[in-house]
Amino acid sequence: MAGQRLDEGVLATRVGLRISAGLDYEVWERAGQRIARVADSSAWCLGDWIIYGESRYTDRYRRAVKAAGLDYQTIRNYAWVARSFDQSRRRSSLSFQHHAEVAALAPEQQDYWLDQSKRFGWSRNELRKNVRGAQRGKPAPASVPEAVPQIKASPERVQRWRLAAERSGNTLEGWISARLDAAAAVMLGLTQDAPANR
Repeated sequence: MAGQRLDEGVLATRVGLRISAGLDYEVWERAGQRIARVADSSAWCLGDWIIYGESRYTDRYRRAVKAAGLDYQTIRNYAWVARSFDQSRRRSSLSFQHHAEVAALAPEQQDYWLDQSKRFGWSRNELRKNVRGAQRGKPAPASVPEAVPQIKASPERVQRWRLAAERSGNTLEGWISARLDAAAAVMLGLTQDAPANR
């Protein structure tokens, strides 16, 4: 069975991946990143492909879509999104689906919402919720929580933090936020108290 090598020990075939036994974590992770990039870019590529075919092969492009085994309506949807964003306006840090959510808007609104999505790290669903809320007259969130860097900690530390959060009657996220707020207040001289033990 022929395939495309993604990395050492990872082969992509038409029906799935062949992964070597004992594959290193780093190789496995890198392969996943490559697959995600290909999956996301394929919608853009197919959209651009159909746009070219429509303009160049007006009488034959549907036959090519059928011969490629693609669903015509799906490809038309990809082309609609691709037409809505020339390549210079596409955000590589956001998914095709983010772009599809705002494709029906005016270009300046598309740019605004994509910029907001990138800035606040919104998922496609969060973007959709915020756009729909704004369309119903609800103001866009003035203060959307900003993502903070991911903390790498040993399982033992995380378990200790979870236990402390439970004993304080708080969620882990709430407990960590409270500890950080209290520590920041002390460091900034806003209070003389040590971090509270809530």
